[in-house]
Amino acid sequence: MATSLNRRQLLQSSLAAGAAGAVSGTTAAATSVDPLAPRQSHFEPKAKRVILLFMTGGASHVDTFDPKPALRTLDGQDAGRGRIYTGSRWGWKRYGRSGIEVSELFPHVGRCVDDICLMRSLYGDKGDHFEATLSMHSGTMAETLPGIGAWVSYGLGTQNPNLPSHVVFAEKLPYAGAQAWDSNFLPAYHQGMRVTPGTDPIRDLTPNPTTASLQSQELKLLQKMNRRHFRTRADDDTLAARMYSFSAASGLQQKAPEVFDLSKESDETLKLYGIDRNDRNSFGWQCLCARRMSERGVRFVEVVDKGNWDAHSKMASYDSLAKRVDQPIAALLQDLKRTGQLDETLVIWCTEFGRTPSAKKTARDGRDHYKDAFTCWLAGGGVKSGHVHGATDEVGAKIVENPVHIHDFHATIMHLLGFDHERLTYHFSGRDYRLTGLGGNVVQDVIA
Repeated sequence: MATSLNRRQLLQSSLAAGAAGAVSGTTAAATSVDPLAPRQSHFEPKAKRVILLFMTGGASHVDTFDPKPALRTLDGQDAGRGRIYTGSRWGWKRYGRSGIEVSELFPHVGRCVDDICLMRSLYGDKGDHFEATLSMHSGTMAETLPGIGAWVSYGLGTQNPNLPSHVVFAEKLPYAGAQAWDSNFLPAYHQGMRVTPGTDPIRDLTPNPTTASLQSQELKLLQKMNRRHFRTRADDDTLAARMYSFSAASGLQQKAPEVFDLSKESDETLKLYGIDRNDRNSFGWQCLCARRMSERGVRFVEVVDKGNWDAHSKMASYDSLAKRVDQPIAALLQDLKRTGQLDETLVIWCTEFGRTPSAKKTARDGRDHYKDAFTCWLAGGGVKSGHVHGATDEVGAKIVENPVHIHDFHATIMHLLGFDHERLTYHFSGRDYRLTGLGGNVVQDVIA
């Protein structure tokens, strides 16, 4: 069972990180004293970092970003197998120059649609929350493998040695828990560090003031001895990991508090995200802190929505679910764009699967799990803006144009980061592993 890392666990688990594998097809030096030193990708990347927004529970595509007016016409009619078609209870509106339709659930995101690439033809292999969440994060369904954030950290390293390369904001754990951002057989320092919104976002972050000076002296002495030892053992990745763990934990104590301090953010920025200066919990606070981490060099930041889009009944819950995240998501896109960061930051909005266009006759106000068609979107980071890829049929049940498997989705993300997904591998237990398993094709149509 995977666990999230706090500062102490980062140090302890990094001690145990061995040289079980090596980067295949990258130009990174495996023997660097800093195992998270920036690495060169296979080719010139369009994006340098990622912010992933995960809507746990399976957000309905036919109620959010894939309009189906025919469902309203068919509303209440028999769909077979004891089910009836159910039209969306929300209206739709065209936005921007592109004229892309977005549900009235997301008016703020709708106004950003000219910066978004909608992918309306995703599909997966499992309709169970646990397996689908694992699949969306790691490409697997039945076992825990490194999540996409760990793979990005492994492939690119970090641009800031004082902050983790992989961070996850998660007030509540998604289905599959912290396994979604596990590093598994990759060295432990690639595992996502969980940030819990609140007054103490990272446990054990604040050093004891009475021992801070002594700690600093001890660390300097320890690093001096380790470097002397490392000079004759430069191929020992375990030693490199151990050395890094101490400096990373110390750097985190010094730099992380500043990331969560919004005192220097303007009133205009806080208003954009819909938060006040005392906010330490909201989705808006998490999105703003994600931007602050990203601009400081954290390669992969995930924000997990604490709500649950698993609406087997009471579809009306989508009103409050969407209201909590709509403005912050749009604010993140606008903020990145106005500061010139969107071009190099890939923003991903995704969920584990979609919802059925029909409902049980005994539970008409609900939709069930649906793996065969759903919508995710990308923005920034070299993707086409104001673009729609793929299509489903008139009720959103079947993909009729340009299907995108989750492996294809991951292959495309890695391509935007400058990687050939077939060459970014890690040798473990006698075989080469990769994020996309044995499949995956880059969706060229979404790349600008």
